[in-house]
Amino acid sequence: MIIDTHCHAGRNWFQPIETLEFEMNQAGVDAAVLIQHGGTYDNEYLFTEAGKRPGRFKVVVLVDPESPDPLGKLEQLAQQGAAGIRIAPDGRFSALSDVTDIWRRAGELGLVVSSLGDAKRFSNASFKRIIDDCPETQIVIEHLAGVGIADEPYTDYRSALECACRPNTTIKVPGLGEITVRPPRLLPQFRFENIPPLFEMAYEAFGADRMMWGSDFPPSAGREGYWNTLEGVRSHPAFSNGDDIDWVLGKTAARVWGFDD
Repeated sequence: MIIDTHCHAGRNWFQPIETLEFEMNQAGVDAAVLIQHGGTYDNEYLFTEAGKRPGRFKVVVLVDPESPDPLGKLEQLAQQGAAGIRIAPDGRFSALSDVTDIWRRAGELGLVVSSLGDAKRFSNASFKRIIDDCPETQIVIEHLAGVGIADEPYTDYRSALECACRPNTTIKVPGLGEITVRPPRLLPQFRFENIPPLFEMAYEAFGADRMMWGSDFPPSAGREGYWNTLEGVRSHPAFSNGDDIDWVLGKTAARVWGFDD
């Protein structure tokens, strides 16, 4: 089973879910996690479309940081069928004196926290304290800790990867186009050159059974394209041992996001 753990769909921004499904079907992707895009606190489109396709999609919601009752709203969304909530490492909610409350409540409700940010924010001690304070909350670090196209010595990224010592964390692995400069000439055969060792570093920290592929569709269409986000991970030598690639492409996601339920 191949599961895409990071894709977007919407009626206002990005593409409708039918476009995502077309790409998934063409690439042989069985299921996906729909990640609500920034600034959209009305999650109805994702719930409605996922409900039409039972078992294929999980929904990760956003809660308005200005909500007068973010914990109550989170409970309502959990009852509606949310699988997770998206919160930045330094996210704040005006009605909460301690933001850790919503991270902890997510775990109590059985929701995964999908966390977006850059390597500097993921490396921050305050984020690591949140992880430590919420051991029952599954926390998924998005976009390979937001490292992007970076230069050695990868100081912030190395610090962000220290989150792996907390057993309630996993990390999303994007397509190569998110971490590697695109070749100046796009030859007929898909290929990136001078690929940095960022996958290997994450593998050393987390292990394959705590890593999961996420395409970042549709923004990835402007980098290498949906199919190639999958192929770049599937053919990467970092995941060539044993059943490592099975974990990265599906087994980790099935466990964390409940596709086995």
